[in-house]
Amino acid sequence: MVAAVFYHRADSVYDDLPSKHYHFPAQYLTRVEQVIGRPIVYYGPLEGMPGRYYWGTAIVSGVRADPTLGGHFYADLAAYIDFDRPVDSREDGGYEKKLILPDGRVSGGRAVQAVRVIPDDECDALLQAGMGVRSPWPERYDQPGDVAFEISEPPQAPFERPMLEQLVNRRFRDVKFRQHVRIAYDRRCAFTGLRLINGLGRPEVEAAHIMPVEKNGPDSVRNGIALSGTVHWMFDRGLLSLDDDFTILQSRHLNHEVSHLLRPDMKALVPDDPRLRPHPHFLDWHRSNCFKAA
Repeated sequence: MVAAVFYHRADSVYDDLPSKHYHFPAQYLTRVEQVIGRPIVYYGPLEGMPGRYYWGTAIVSGVRADPTLGGHFYADLAAYIDFDRPVDSREDGGYEKKLILPDGRVSGGRAVQAVRVIPDDECDALLQAGMGVRSPWPERYDQPGDVAFEISEPPQAPFERPMLEQLVNRRFRDVKFRQHVRIAYDRRCAFTGLRLINGLGRPEVEAAHIMPVEKNGPDSVRNGIALSGTVHWMFDRGLLSLDDDFTILQSRHLNHEVSHLLRPDMKALVPDDPRLRPHPHFLDWHRSNCFKAA
């Protein structure tokens, strides 16, 4: 079995939406078809950081032709999730043995390939490196007997690959999504500006999906926003939404007595890093499908 590395950069000329689909030319079609149903890892430059990094993962669910551009295709993706941290391509001597040569140099021929097929063991090592950072805050357990979902949970059978198994586990993904959103927003509610920490040191802010998971919304920080419990409830029910410039939108159905909870300038607090801010694609979905404007 094999996996793949997909090259992506923020200013790409391709029609990529990394958490949903990857756009590529026909020369890579046979490689992408090899990894249908298999994991991929994203790789490329990150703004303000020298070098190249691995930064997210997903599973290829299918391949389809681009209906408007001949000789191009889309890899549809499922189960996308951000890495806990960017993983330097040269870390520990390099995770791709054909990319980083024994003397530390980058293989020029390999580096220019937008899609690289890699063996399972290299993919496993990348997933462990990217997803192995624990949350700095204690978790909340709402049900008696709830336990933390540990990254180091042992495999259930000798030949299972524990990191890949966890990658598609809903509880693991919920924990990771919450961790990523809380860190991106520094534990502060984007709509109220409040940062509430309980006596155990746990942030009270919740990680809200903009496009819900049940509507195939990804567990990407760009499909997330940090909201207090009450504001999260109103956002999910379409009483609040967000414009592309991060102006907070209020439904006419919203009780005006709760409007005072929102930031006076009606601008949501979003991360300074553009890579962590809500993506316009998901904001548009929320306004079109959830927000009760009238």
